[in-house]
Amino acid sequence: MENNTPRQWRSQLQRVRAALFRRRLPQQVSRLLVLFAASGAVLLAARQYLVPPTFGSLGHYRAAAVDEIAARPIRYAGRDACGDCHGDVLVVHAGARHQTVACEACHGPAAAHVESGGEAKPRVPRDRSFCPRCHGYDPARPTGFPQIDPIAHNPLKPCFSCHDPHAPVPPNIPASCAACHGEIARVKAVSHHTGLACTECHVASDQHKDTPRLSRPSKPRAREFCGRCHAKDANSPKEIPRIDLATHGPRYLCWQCHYPHDPEVH
Repeated sequence: MENNTPRQWRSQLQRVRAALFRRRLPQQVSRLLVLFAASGAVLLAARQYLVPPTFGSLGHYRAAAVDEIAARPIRYAGRDACGDCHGDVLVVHAGARHQTVACEACHGPAAAHVESGGEAKPRVPRDRSFCPRCHGYDPARPTGFPQIDPIAHNPLKPCFSCHDPHAPVPPNIPASCAACHGEIARVKAVSHHTGLACTECHVASDQHKDTPRLSRPSKPRAREFCGRCHAKDANSPKEIPRIDLATHGPRYLCWQCHYPHDPEVH
């Protein structure tokens, strides 16, 4: 090979190029090309025959929908229309916790009620199952949102017998933290901390139970807090697990490794 002349090198390179062009594409590549071509054809056909003609004329939606929606009969009257006859209720509602809930969210569309001069009656929810749509326990709701267990909370009593729907102030401050923190209560009930009262670790004022987001409960901030029960020299029952605070994970807070409401050992 060392004696090859430049002409021979060029001849060999041309033969290699020709061989590459003559070689068939791998079967997988051919199938992918066919799939891409078919997908492109389907997309072009869908754009031509399935996309509404007015789509994109005014934005990323069907422009003709605006006229169709405007042609529909009006069903909702709006808060101001309710205030024309129910001004006293509107004043109470405007300063209460339901102030962000529209009247028609509970009473249904009221345009017919307004236009008929009151002959068409709006919905007045009296069934106990209505309020739990928002206030039945759901762990996905924000912390502090008023929630109850519909089965255990005053069973069979209509909600409005204790709460004014337009100004729903609780008649009594909840005695149990589980009223709002149901998920935590369920976890704690089957943990080693089940016999530990919430107030052993948290200090919560009555204001927290009434307006939870304006008054936060306290939380432990130091390792020594857990050490009151779990340090090796703690004055607590013998069956409680003990550790040496000086050597057991000294760089970490206890709750970085142990979930306080279910403090299993990891």
